[in-house]
Order: sequence, then structure tokens, then C-alpha cells
Amino acid sequence: MEDNPTEIPAHPQGEVGRRGECNADQSKAVDTFGGKVFVRWDADAAVTAFGPVTYFIEFLKTNGLWQQWVKDCPLSYSSPNAPPKEDILGTVLLSVLAGHKRYAHVTTIRSDSVTPGLLGMERVRSADAVRRAFLKGEAEDYAGWLHQHLDSTYEELLSEPWILDIDGTVKTLYGDQEKAVRGYNPTKHGRPSHV
Repeated sequence: MEDNPTEIPAHPQGEVGRRGECNADQSKAVDTFGGKVFVRWDADAAVTAFGPVTYFIEFLKTNGLWQQWVKDCPLSYSSPNAPPKEDILGTVLLSVLAGHKRYAHVTTIRSDSVTPGLLGMERVRSADAVRRAFLKGEAEDYAGWLHQHLDSTYEELLSEPWILDIDGTVKTLYGDQEKAVRGYNPTKHGRPSHV
């Protein structure tokens, strides 16, 4: 048996020094609502799922999507103690980016002290504060606001001819599973599946 086994790195070095990439010694400036942030790769540091959010926030700031989305939101408060609209909408945005599907999951991102500042928020608000924020107000107003901004993201694409090419994978499901429907299933005819 060898006394000095060769160490194999978990993440191979790859092509070092290509333009636009971050090396271990170099940091990349990212402009956010909280000011300029310098992002640097550290192979020995703990990994966070919110690291790439910095680049998405820069994208939102650069094209003005975030500011306009917040400005057009029909959410309004009459109390002087109410949280800023940016905090409520930012909490929802960060929760969605984290993959959450329920209000209760917001609690998992409340300990993050860096990301809210990048969006210009004071802090991440509680699930109850988000839930209460949207209790008042008309559903049609909120739906109109969301549809207006969703439409603006893809309406420019509709002016160009395009082809949608989908290669769907059929996943056969057994038992009673959520959103399983009977449809095209080449291996188990008549069984519910996800495509």
C-alpha cells in the first residue's frame, strides 16, 4: 500500500485564465442595489445557494425590471409602522429564487443577512408579514400587475419568427401522485405520467 496517495481535487481546475472567468486570485465586480459587490471564488469556503443571486440582482438593476416591478405593485399600506414595499416583494422574490412553494418556507431565508442588502431591502420579512400584505387589495389589480410585467418580458420575442422544439421525457408514475395525468405513455399504456 502507498504511504503518499495522490490527491485528486474534487473540482478539476479546467481551463484557467480564459477571459471573463474568475480565478482564485481575482474578484469580479457586480453592481447591486446595495452597492458594488466583489465576488471571488474560494474553493475552501463553504458553499451557499444564494451566491449566483448576486448576478441576477445586477441583471434586475441594470435593465430596471426590479424598480418598475416594485413601483407598479398595487400593494399599499396606511400604517406608518408598515414594512417597505421593497421588503415584502424582495422577500417573495428571494423565496421563489430559493425554490419555495409555501409561505412557511420563507423562514429558511430569514437568517440571510447579505442578500437582502443587495436588493436594497432592510431585511427579509416573515411569512406572516408577506401573507398579510396581500390580504387587502383586489385580486384583479394584482393579477393585472403581474400579467403586465410578465408580458413585457417576452413580448419583444413575439415580433420575431421562432420554432419551439420540445423533447419531452415521459416519467411513469404509480399510485396517486400530484399532477399525474393520463396521456401519451409509450411503455405503460393508460398509466398516469408526468411529461
